Amino acid sequence: MREMTALFNVLMFFVAIGILVPVHEFGHFWMARRVGIRVLRFSVGFGKVLWSRRGADGTEYALSAIPLGGYVKLLDEREGPVVPAQLAEAYNRKPVWQRILVLLAGPTANFMLAAAAYWVLLVAGVPALKPVIGEVAPKSIAERAGLHPGDQIVGVGGREVVSREGAVLAILDRLMDGETIDIEVRDAEGSGERRTELQVTGDRRGLTEPGALLTGLGFDFWYPVLPATVGKMLAGSPAERAGLRVGDHIVAVDGTPVVDFPGLVERVQPNPGKTLAFTVERGGARLQVPIEVEAQHDDGRMVGRIGVQPAAGDPTPESMRTVERYGPFAASGRAVEKTWDMSVLTVRMIWNVVIGDVSVKNLSGPINIAEYAGFSARQGILSFLSFLAVVSVSLFVLNLLPIPILDGGQIVYQFVELVKGRPLSERAQAVGQQVGILLLLVLMSFAFYNDLSRLFS
Repeated sequence: MREMTALFNVLMFFVAIGILVPVHEFGHFWMARRVGIRVLRFSVGFGKVLWSRRGADGTEYALSAIPLGGYVKLLDEREGPVVPAQLAEAYNRKPVWQRILVLLAGPTANFMLAAAAYWVLLVAGVPALKPVIGEVAPKSIAERAGLHPGDQIVGVGGREVVSREGAVLAILDRLMDGETIDIEVRDAEGSGERRTELQVTGDRRGLTEPGALLTGLGFDFWYPVLPATVGKMLAGSPAERAGLRVGDHIVAVDGTPVVDFPGLVERVQPNPGKTLAFTVERGGARLQVPIEVEAQHDDGRMVGRIGVQPAAGDPTPESMRTVERYGPFAASGRAVEKTWDMSVLTVRMIWNVVIGDVSVKNLSGPINIAEYAGFSARQGILSFLSFLAVVSVSLFVLNLLPIPILDGGQIVYQFVELVKGRPLSERAQAVGQQVGILLLLVLMSFAFYNDLSRLFS
């Protein structure tokens, strides 16, 4: 089962890359054609060409063996001899402003893909949970700010928020400013709204680590209580062998009370291979059922399982749900705005990682991205589309970074040529490429380290 999940994750990762990178390259292709640059090849995939066809425009359209994106090959005197009749169509012969347009077109295509994905989501309706506060930790930042269970966050930093995702992103955005996080909340009775401030002192960087923000601020969002009632048992599982039945309500494990299903999981998972005493309510009576907890591998670690699942159905009441939905015209502006906001947030995150104000643990590599790809695909097409939008925004921003091997670095080269009146020397460009590769290797090393840390922690 775990192997099948990993295989599905990898497959969805290939699907995502197979969409995002060709879209990026199509942007370069489309703009190159618009400004009169000859495109020699447009390939989906890398490596050995499996199929190709030459169009009437002279471009070779190809499918290649390695499904990890694609590339566009432009006519360029620096990469080989060009016949005199085609010199005017060579990339290096075009004005600087036209070359910059071609370089910008790739990231712009990713921006447009993200905006299109958000448009579909906003027209279809994006279901979400309202940012209603659940538990507030004693003596925490949240308690000192006067937050109470049942309060709903309706604004952060003067901007309206309607979902938990929006509230978290807005709080993180304010945290990176190094400023007080001002929020607006509506009380549980809905009788009024009030403004308050989260006064963050000390280690702000620690709050930016994955999963640390809300815990560090001292509150969590409200979640429905999922009873520790057996809704389904896996065939041949330890629970079935021990005599548990569907409908049994587990009230304690080894004498420790269990209040909900997540609490049951917390008691079972750390005890692989051990025999635990389960106190079960059945038909008005209480029974003691010993169960030997099965040891299973889960993401590189051993965890305990007894093979029970909660009752089907989502216990979240409608009052806690919200849907962000717009008409086709209004969704267009909102989609562009959302894409831009996510792009700005990504830029700020990268910059704050560089200066040390945001934890480098936020960098994700291919393993983590593949897991997100598989998880979102299992949730449905709209969830996978949301994943594509987020990654497409990341590609838009990353490709504009002033690193020589990326589009942004090549744009810097063009501006230097514009100022100097002549191209950078081949030696200077080669050194720049080496520096760019080194920076990317460092970035990838951090990302891989984070992936492996998550995998084996």
